[in-house]
Amino acid sequence: MHKSGFINIIGNPNVGKSTLMNNLVGEKLSIITSKAQTTRHRILGIVNGDNFQLIFSDTPGIIKPSYELQDSMMDFVKSALEDADVILYMVEIGEKSIKDPDVHNKIQSTKIPTIILLNKIDLSNQEDLENQINIWSNKYPNTEIYPISALNNFNTEKVINRIIELIPESPPYFPKDQLTDKPERFFVNEKLREKILLYYDKEIPYSVEVQTEEFKEEESIIKIRSLILVERESQKGIIIGHKGVALKKIGTKARIDLEKFFGKKVYIELHVKVSKNWRSNPNQLKKFGYRN
Repeated sequence: MHKSGFINIIGNPNVGKSTLMNNLVGEKLSIITSKAQTTRHRILGIVNGDNFQLIFSDTPGIIKPSYELQDSMMDFVKSALEDADVILYMVEIGEKSIKDPDVHNKIQSTKIPTIILLNKIDLSNQEDLENQINIWSNKYPNTEIYPISALNNFNTEKVINRIIELIPESPPYFPKDQLTDKPERFFVNEKLREKILLYYDKEIPYSVEVQTEEFKEEESIIKIRSLILVERESQKGIIIGHKGVALKKIGTKARIDLEKFFGKKVYIELHVKVSKNWRSNPNQLKKFGYRN
């Protein structure tokens, strides 16, 4: 008997979804920063066993959209609530309810097996933890509650074992040696965007999109040419920095991580271009993979 299923991870920004996803898969597929909206796409991570295949899906944090890009991000969340075999809804200690009314109603009424993960229990004590479990159990009686620490990988094995019990009998959806549904260029884009989120302040990281125009893998090196898009000329100057120092730092930091990820020497060439108001342009959003 073989079992396969889609396990979709949803929750508010900065709750630890990407950390959990990476620990479950055993690879850093989702980028992680302390800033909200770090995850923009829906990313699949595939875990294979002898008689099971788990397809985890990391989605953007739930927010109230302010522009077209955020609308598209929330569409990824809606689809994750509809096509899952198991839903993992992540909250952190201290949260007491699902604030988005649509998601609240969906979790209350869904027939899809749903597990609420109480994350960051390492920051709590036993009494508070028991109170939190009671609050969530009373509010969502059809769900199962698991306290975890995604950062410390605590109790995640129990969650995986329960998921395997819940998913249906099915042949694998993906080849057994496949780790994700995304191509190499996607991870180059994400790694560069992660560094921009880490090293730039205010609006800059949210105004940036990255496109990898060339990914050429040779025997001993991968040659990459990527384009960083911003919305205004002033942002272009900030990304590049004085005499190109800031851009060089981003490229160096990303290259180090990419060499670890691909297990090969990487050469990366970066350019910066202005694409006015791309976050509100449906054609641009489609081009960047946010719209069908």
